[in-house]
Amino acid sequence: MRRSGSVPGVTFGVGAYASWGLFPAFFGLLAFAPATEVLAQRILWTLVVVLIVLAVTRRLPDMARISRKTWGYAAVASAAIAVNWGVYVYGVTSGQVVQCALGYFINPLVTVAFGVVIFRERLAKAQWAALGLGAAAVLVLTVDYGSPPYIALILACSFATYGLVKKVIPLDALRSIAAEGVVAAPAALAFAIWLAASGTATFGEGAAHTALMIATGPVTLVPLLLFAVAAHRVPLSTMGILQYLTPAMQLFWGVAIAHEPMPASRWIGFALIWAALVVFTAHALLARRARTRVDGSARDSEPSPQLQS
Repeated sequence: MRRSGSVPGVTFGVGAYASWGLFPAFFGLLAFAPATEVLAQRILWTLVVVLIVLAVTRRLPDMARISRKTWGYAAVASAAIAVNWGVYVYGVTSGQVVQCALGYFINPLVTVAFGVVIFRERLAKAQWAALGLGAAAVLVLTVDYGSPPYIALILACSFATYGLVKKVIPLDALRSIAAEGVVAAPAALAFAIWLAASGTATFGEGAAHTALMIATGPVTLVPLLLFAVAAHRVPLSTMGILQYLTPAMQLFWGVAIAHEPMPASRWIGFALIWAALVVFTAHALLARRARTRVDGSARDSEPSPQLQS
C-alpha cells in the first residue's frame, strides 16, 4: 500500500531534480545576454507566473496576511537566491558548468558546516570525516584551478543560506516564492528599465530572445512546484539521495556536451567530494534507521489504550 502511494512522489522528485539538472541546456541559450540582465528578467517573470498561479487558485488575498517578520525572512531568502541565480547563470554562460555542478555537490556539506558554526550543533565522527574530505577536495581543486573555486563556493553557500531560511519561514512554497519575488522585483524592474533606457538591453531585440527571457519564469517555477509536491510525499532520506541527480547531470553536461577540461587533478577533487557524500549520506540513513527503531520500540512498550482506564 505504501509503495504504490510513494511512486508518484518519487516521480515528482525525479522530475524536479532532473529539471534542475537540465538547466545548463536552457540557460546556455541565454548567453546572448549578460548574467545580470538574465537575473533581473528571471526574477520578474517568475513573479509574474507565480502571481498568476495564486490568482487562478484564488490564493492571492493570502499574500496580504503575511506578517512583517515573515517579510523579513523573505527578504533574506530573496537576497540569497538572487545571488545563487545570478552566479549560476554567469557560470553556465561563461562555460563553467563543471564548477556549478561542484557547488551543488558541496552544498549538503556546507549546510552541515553552517549547523556547526551558526547553531553550535554537535557532529558525529562520520560527519566530521565528511567535512574533512570536503575541505581536502576544495584544497585540491584550489591548486588545480589556481584559485579557490569561487563559483562553486558561492553557489553552495548561497543555496545553503536559502535552505536555512526556508526551514523557518512560515509560508507554503507558492507564497514563499511570491514573497521573495515581491521583495526583489523593484530592484529587478529598475535595472531592466535602466538597461532599456541606455539601449543596452537584449530583451525585446527579437522574438526568440524575448521568448527565452519570458520562459525563465515557468522554467524556474515548475521544478519548485514539483519539489514542493515531492517533499510532502517522499521520505527525507530519499530526497537526500535524489538531490545528487542535479549536479550529476550538470557534471555530465559540462564534460560530455560542453567539453570543459577535466584534468586528473580535478577528477581527484571530485572523487574526494563524492567520498564525503557517501560517508555523509550513509551516516544520515543509518541514523534515521536507528531513530525509527527506537521510536518503534518505544511505541511497542507503551501500554495499550484499553488498559489505561
